[in-house]
Amino acid sequence: MAMETTAESPVPVRTVLQAVGGWIGRLGRIWVEGQITDLNARGGTVYMTLRDPVANMSVRVIGPRAVFEAAGPAVTDGARVVVHAKPDFWINRGTFSLSVLEIRPVGVGELLARLERLKQVLASEGLFRPERKRALPFLPGKIGLICGRDSDAEHDVLQNARRRWPAVAFQVENTAVQGSYAVGEVMEALRRLDADPAVEVIIIARGGGAMEDLLPFSDEALVRAVSAARTPVVSAIGHEQDSPLLDLVADVRASTPTDAAKRTVPDVREQLQLVRQLRDRGRRCLAGGVERELAWLKAVRSRPALADPVREVERQSERVLALRDRSRRCLAGALDRAGDELSHTRARLLALSPAATLDRGYAILQREDASVVREPAEVKEGERLLVRLSGGRLGVTVSDVEPGRE
Repeated sequence: MAMETTAESPVPVRTVLQAVGGWIGRLGRIWVEGQITDLNARGGTVYMTLRDPVANMSVRVIGPRAVFEAAGPAVTDGARVVVHAKPDFWINRGTFSLSVLEIRPVGVGELLARLERLKQVLASEGLFRPERKRALPFLPGKIGLICGRDSDAEHDVLQNARRRWPAVAFQVENTAVQGSYAVGEVMEALRRLDADPAVEVIIIARGGGAMEDLLPFSDEALVRAVSAARTPVVSAIGHEQDSPLLDLVADVRASTPTDAAKRTVPDVREQLQLVRQLRDRGRRCLAGGVERELAWLKAVRSRPALADPVREVERQSERVLALRDRSRRCLAGALDRAGDELSHTRARLLALSPAATLDRGYAILQREDASVVREPAEVKEGERLLVRLSGGRLGVTVSDVEPGRE
């Protein structure tokens, strides 16, 4: 419970330290994982610092020499270990430490298993998806380089990049590339370069080494920082056979630092050669097109319609005259045939006409209602009739009716 104190009734230092010691003492024995630094043995006691591999935090560890010797020669500076310890608080000095009871080195097999589990977790979150990868610019204005100070990786990247494109600009951030400080320094350098708008590509490079030396580049915090970066990142860690998790999340994975320079910076000689080839190809295409058009124009000009335009007009004029004469002949023939047919029809009509019969001396007898009388029995004595002759009409009165035929 919290102490109730005031300015008028403060508690002495010993009371505070005794309370803190009591709280820490109730933690009991715990297992802690970290990285060994500042290992020092004095007499029968060994002192070291256990550093968190990700955060910038550490704790003092003290234990008997026998416990360290029992852990074997693997317990050295930079080694990752798991310690079974009891938290202690030295009241007299007000310092906190861990009293180690057992030390277990983290073996390679266990490290690989942890990396595989972390790899599966990150893959399930989609950090390794190909669609997240960004293409590198053709010729970056400035390249950020994160590497060790005066390292072979720095030399390989700079020399090969400048050999390919002498005007390329670099902003180099020298950091620790192994050990407990590597992750924090690389993340800080990445943050600075990513915040610089002039930097268009970031290369993280390191030479080859043992798997334990490359562990910082499989750290979860660093992998997530690279995934969140706005600037494309090129991973060039170790050799071809080395494959830290950084290679999977980076936008481009280079097998070596030299390969990173080749992937990031184009070769000026190759580009000039490509320009020459494209220029020659364009010239050939243009010349071929002009030659084809000239050949087509020549062929068009050699056609009769263009070689002798008047001849074509004359030919069409002759064709028009021939068609006119043909149409006249056809029309005249049709008129002649129609006239003959009209004459024949007129002759037949005249031959069959009642007027022609009347001209031959016959007459037509009609009643006053214009009906034709065909039989003598159809009329009566004294009936008024009309006689139609070739020259006109006569009115007659029936005086005698004699039926029968002569």
